[in-house]
This record gives sequence, C-alpha cells and structure tokens, in this order.
Amino acid sequence: MVSLKEKPDGSIMKSIDSNKTTNELIAFTKNAFKKEGYTDAVIGLSGGIDSATSCAVAIRALGVGHVFPVLMPYGALNDQGTKDARMVIDWLKISEKHVRTVNIQPMVDAAVNTIDAAMDEGRRGNIMARMRMVVLYDLAKVLRALVIGTENKTEHLLGYYTKFGDEASDIEPLRSLYKTQVYELARCLSVPKKILVKPPTAGLWEGQTDEGEFGFTYRDVDEVLSLHFEQHVSKEAIIKKGHDAKTIKRMWWWIEKGKFKDRLPVVL
Repeated sequence: MVSLKEKPDGSIMKSIDSNKTTNELIAFTKNAFKKEGYTDAVIGLSGGIDSATSCAVAIRALGVGHVFPVLMPYGALNDQGTKDARMVIDWLKISEKHVRTVNIQPMVDAAVNTIDAAMDEGRRGNIMARMRMVVLYDLAKVLRALVIGTENKTEHLLGYYTKFGDEASDIEPLRSLYKTQVYELARCLSVPKKILVKPPTAGLWEGQTDEGEFGFTYRDVDEVLSLHFEQHVSKEAIIKKGHDAKTIKRMWWWIEKGKFKDRLPVVL
C-alpha cells in the first residue's frame, strides 16, 4: 500500500498510490463487514478530513444506503464543523433519513457538574469524546451496525486520542495511513476543497487546532514518524540528519506520553 521515496536531501517521506490504496481500503472494509455478518455502518461525522475520507470509503464499500452518519455537536461550539459535516453529507448524496444529529452538551454538562464542575479543558474534552462514543455505540445497537472509526496512523503513534472515546470503533479504514497520506487519499476521492484546506481540529474547545496543540506540523512529524517507526532511525540519528532538536524532543514527548494507551489493559 505504501512506498518510500527518498528526497534529494536524503530524508525519507512516505507516499502512496492513491488509486491502489483506495481500492485496497474499499476491499478491506467490504471484507471486514462480510466476515462479521454486518451490512450497515455508523460513523461520527465531524466535518474534518479524517471522518470525511473514512465515510467516503465506507460508502464505496457498502453503498450509500448502508452508511449512517452521526453529527454530535456540543451546542454551538465548533459550529463550522457541523456545517462542514453537512457539506460532506450533501457531497456524498446521503439521504437525510440516514443522518442523525445528537447535541451532546446536556450529557457532557451533566457529567461535568456531577464529577467536578471546575475541571479543565482536557478533562472536559475527554468526556466529550467518550459521550460521542456512547452515542455511536447506542445507535449501532439499534441499527445492528458496526462503528466505522476515523483514526489515522499519526494520531495513533502520538497517542493523540481519547481511550474509549474517538479511538473506540469496530473497524479503522485509515489506521495504516499517516495524516499526510490521508490528504492524498482524500484528494483522490475528491473530498471537497474546503475540507482539504481547513486546519485540523478535534473541536473540543474554542480555538483548538491539532498542530497548535502539538507545537509542530503534521507534515514534519509524519516524516519523523516514518523515519523512526518504518526505518528504525533513533531520535539522536534523526536530529543528526538536520532536524530541529527542540522540535524532535517535543515530538518524542508526545510519542512517549501516549505509549501506555497501547499497553493497556494489563492482563495476567
């Protein structure tokens, strides 16, 4: 699915054959549903690049009549994301009767006020992500459907997800792709330009963006993650290649911070 191309400066970047990858992901999704005996899918649609791309793959694999998008705004927060999700629904020609909208604000606020009304944005964001998981799995139960995930490889390697929240799913079509590769795939699938150019955000608090929270860009971190996890190049060797030491240390903070998520739960 993925090939490595060496750039003139000797660094390695990942590239994909977008058409081939599209066909592989469609076949993967179709086979996974067939194996589990399901025909319908539920997916949280945020208006971002990952959910739009994952939804497009699901529709190509299962048919537009078998995909049920769920919009889960927190009141008016990230209202633009909700509008963009609606644009994706129109682009994919999904019937309105297949679309669900659930305002998670009453659920989240009730939980926050019950647990700790003074909790910070990070804790509140985790509750928001987990409430969305509750909605998706309840609807999947009603529809006898599987939950399609929207996580990419970059987010997973950085631990940039909430356990039992946005990482909870039954099938992850994009998990093998770095964020920059998701953009390549999205362009191949003709995802609307507005979705392609907007800054990625989890939409968990006002003004939040992924790259702002990271302190580095997806393009830069994807190259580093590729060097480390695909080519087994150490942090020290990556710095010697000319990458900014301060930025690499920041990336490693994210990598190390999230490792425990893959190790849990601990079993005998």
